[in-house]
Amino acid sequence: MATTILVVEDDIAIREMLCFSLRHSGFTCESVSDAEQGLDWLKQQQPDLILLDWMLPGIDGIEFIRRLRANDLWSDLPVIMLTAKGESEDMVKGLSVGADDYVNKPFSPPELTARIKALLRRCSMHEEEGSQQIELSGLILDIQSHRVSVSGQKIALGPTEFRLLHFFMKTPERAYSRGQLLDQVWGDTVYVEERTVDVHIRRLRKALEPTGHDRLVQTVRGVGYRFAEE
Repeated sequence: MATTILVVEDDIAIREMLCFSLRHSGFTCESVSDAEQGLDWLKQQQPDLILLDWMLPGIDGIEFIRRLRANDLWSDLPVIMLTAKGESEDMVKGLSVGADDYVNKPFSPPELTARIKALLRRCSMHEEEGSQQIELSGLILDIQSHRVSVSGQKIALGPTEFRLLHFFMKTPERAYSRGQLLDQVWGDTVYVEERTVDVHIRRLRKALEPTGHDRLVQTVRGVGYRFAEE
């Protein structure tokens, strides 16, 4: 079955270009012109990935992602933001609310296709590991169901935070540099800034904070991060 990409973009020329390029690359493309239509579309169908414009009429891309991450049915959908905003603080804002990747306009279709395939590949990795569960300090990560819980209480994580936690829990006690985490969690075939790691570490800690497990995500000065019991 072809991978379905939902494009949420108000510029008709960009929207048509994206769908043409995606279909040429073998994807199924569905498109809407604003966030309200996107949310209505999601109530009926489930895409494999969303390409989301930042500057949308009405509900903007940031609020759209917030609503995705707050809904159990959509919380783990991978999202790539498309935007003309190129400042680093804008990138951090987009990643902080739950975007998994960030591509500046103008972009080349081959680059975007590579980013899509890399993100889809990262998101599917956990499915290849069967029904394995990992537990540490009462924190349970179920790979098959893509769920994290403590004493039966579900912890909501975005796709990137889930992969980051999965990697940490597979290799506890070991310290990793930002570059090593990028290679292991994001993959070494796509360029992503090292600052991206810090943003997702903050999101992971915030998600784990209510149960006190944020303390397991430790900063190692001069190195990077590790996941370990105190």
